[in-house]
Amino acid sequence: MADSPIPKLQACLEIKSIPPPSFARMSTELSTEELLKEHRIPFPFFRRISERKESTWIISLFVIVHLIAFVTTMAVNDCWGNSHGQCAFKQLGRFSFQPLSENPLLGPSASTLDTMGSLRLRYLANDNQLWRLFTSPCLHAGVFHLIISLSSMIFVGIHLEQEFGPLRIGVIYILSALTGSLVAALFLQDRPSVASSGALFGLLGATLSGLIQNWKVYSKKFATLIAFATILLLNFILGLMPLINNFSNIGGFISGFTAGFMLLFKPEARKLHQNRRGIFDYDVKNSVKLERKLDRRTSRIVSLVVLSLLVAGSVVALLQSTNLNKYCAWCKYLDCVPSRWWSCSDQTMECQAMVSAAQLTLTCSINGKYRVLPYANVSHARIEDLCNLLCS
Repeated sequence: MADSPIPKLQACLEIKSIPPPSFARMSTELSTEELLKEHRIPFPFFRRISERKESTWIISLFVIVHLIAFVTTMAVNDCWGNSHGQCAFKQLGRFSFQPLSENPLLGPSASTLDTMGSLRLRYLANDNQLWRLFTSPCLHAGVFHLIISLSSMIFVGIHLEQEFGPLRIGVIYILSALTGSLVAALFLQDRPSVASSGALFGLLGATLSGLIQNWKVYSKKFATLIAFATILLLNFILGLMPLINNFSNIGGFISGFTAGFMLLFKPEARKLHQNRRGIFDYDVKNSVKLERKLDRRTSRIVSLVVLSLLVAGSVVALLQSTNLNKYCAWCKYLDCVPSRWWSCSDQTMECQAMVSAAQLTLTCSINGKYRVLPYANVSHARIEDLCNLLCS
């Protein structure tokens, strides 16, 4: 019996190619309702760093500039050579630090900061060295100041840059740094001070303005405010120590706050899974109100006027050599609080120097204290440092 052929089963499948998701049409082109229908919401204001893939080149560039400036400052300071080995961390040689009794922030001497371009009354009022307004924002008073300031700047700046883009954050950073220097120049005393924290406070001010503009959109508001207040308070207290200008912090904060209302009105929304959470999270229920908050023409105009008046007024006052300390006797305590560990005096100290048997004896003309140094080859700037330390 012949085998009957087995019928072959054939299936016809129609395969339709699914087009890949288009990223050309970003969320900035879609309405909020369309975003919700597509299950897309903007990035949180502060996401976890592990969730971020965007570049942060502008903040990284600023950090590198600060690090290079500090290393250069310590090389110029050369504590091992200029202070004849009387340094902290002597193992670092040329890059060792001045003793804590001289610089409680573990950094260079006051004369070195003067050389590198710090702010000081005698140089701006008498010598018109306005270039110091551009160099002082790059200087740090010591290692403690450098670590706290850069850590805060990285934490705040990275989130801002990835949320609003490098261009806007770069503008706010530079504008706050220069405005902080201008404001600091109006309250100068005859002691060196650096203004590097002004840009950081500008970023903090921009963070606050961004939070205010979209208050109902964000979740975890109180956690955000606690983190913001902690960073702000820590750096402000640090500014009460000598060699750090707290008025630059105040000027930078005002500049960043007003600039934030002008530039941070529209975040760069992108794709995000709904289960991701960060410190500053968007509340999906309130995200439908995002479009209504983007256009703040009135607040932007007011902010522009305030910032323009601040910058223009500071420039005019600086050109006229105005010193606001004459009109505010207590304002100096916002910049430096006297302590037994340091002095906030800006008086010109005078010491008598006597050289004998390869030794230098300095005697303070004010309190009669003296110090015998086992060397005599000391620069005039270094003698001024030692005299201020002896008389304070």
